[in-house]
Amino acid sequence: MATKVLVPLLGEGVDEVTVTKWLKNEGDTINELEPLLEVNTDKVDTEIPSPASGTVLKIVMQEGTPAKVGEILAFIGKPGESVESGDDGVRSLPTSENQPINSQRQPALAVGPGKTLTPVPTTDLGFISPVVAKIAAEHGVNLSQIAGTGLNGRITKNDVLNFIETGQRQPALAVGPGETLTPRTTQHATPIISPAIGDQLIKHTTIRKQIAAHMVESKHTSPHVLTVMEADMSRVSRHRAANKAAFERDGVKLTFTAYFMMAIVAGLKAYPNTNSSWTDDGLLVRKAINIGMATSLGEEGLIVPVIKGADNLSLLAMARTVNDLANRARTKKLQPDDVKGGTFTLTNHGVSGSLFAFPVINQPQCGILGVGAMQKRVVVIDDAIAIRPMVYLSFVFDHRILDGASADWFLMKVKETLENWS
Repeated sequence: MATKVLVPLLGEGVDEVTVTKWLKNEGDTINELEPLLEVNTDKVDTEIPSPASGTVLKIVMQEGTPAKVGEILAFIGKPGESVESGDDGVRSLPTSENQPINSQRQPALAVGPGKTLTPVPTTDLGFISPVVAKIAAEHGVNLSQIAGTGLNGRITKNDVLNFIETGQRQPALAVGPGETLTPRTTQHATPIISPAIGDQLIKHTTIRKQIAAHMVESKHTSPHVLTVMEADMSRVSRHRAANKAAFERDGVKLTFTAYFMMAIVAGLKAYPNTNSSWTDDGLLVRKAINIGMATSLGEEGLIVPVIKGADNLSLLAMARTVNDLANRARTKKLQPDDVKGGTFTLTNHGVSGSLFAFPVINQPQCGILGVGAMQKRVVVIDDAIAIRPMVYLSFVFDHRILDGASADWFLMKVKETLENWS
């Protein structure tokens, strides 16, 4: 009997992945534990090994297709061995709103007490996954208007999200006699663009689509406010110069990022409300201090690995963790758990020469700190002109959680920690 290749549980809270690349084709031989395909979740690419040796008999989930944990990706077996009939890789899920939908049968989706929403008929659309159907129903998307990019034109989750992101007009949806449900409208409609001769269309990658969706959602969720202060990095620079060699003997590169992380920890401990998330029931103040570190992946985009328990780390341990996460991010060796659980984020945009910026909050966090390029500038100290290494600190915060004064208190603590480093 052929062996089923299932979507494994890649981390806590990870219930869906996107197939990004098959490393073997149907008919290829493969050894047990040899990499079979790559999947992406939360912008982390992960290789899935083969659970058995044999021949790839059938690939069920094509590239670009979302798949839930436990769903069938492929079948491995002996050449010529038949695949279990009638098994298309879709598993039964516990609730009626998640049942598979095809062109023959469509369950109603719950939208409120005593009301149901019947999805748009999917005649001639082929198989529509439960996730796709639910997203389409919630946003009032007519699936017949979407060109699918999956296998045989199948409409994928990313197709629907991309359609929503373009700001297409969404009609009201009938929920019962004389009642309508008006979906949330988007205010960021993208104008129709006609390509000219010589133009090149570069297809969006999975990571780029995820970044786009997350950024748009963040701007629609939180009222973003920016406050900026300038910090004198003289003491930090002297400390780094004096200890750089000693850290290197321990195999650690001492970067300025480690100092910024330690200063953020000081600010979050002094003003705990900054280490929080907004909920309808109240302010959820996080006990753990887990700081995300925005890391550039070049033209591919960016990813935010998280330093867990940052308040328990010494400068040496912090620098070692920063090195490790940055290296694994750039070599695509992060695990899904490495990018989860953040309570605050640092983005060091100064590495590319930017002086200050207006970063976007990493939801559902309260704020994000941007650090600009460090430059020697003329400043006035005790009525005397001096030259100091200065850096702009740009703090963007959720105005539902913090007001201007409380945000400035946090940022001032970060500034003072850097300027009084000993």
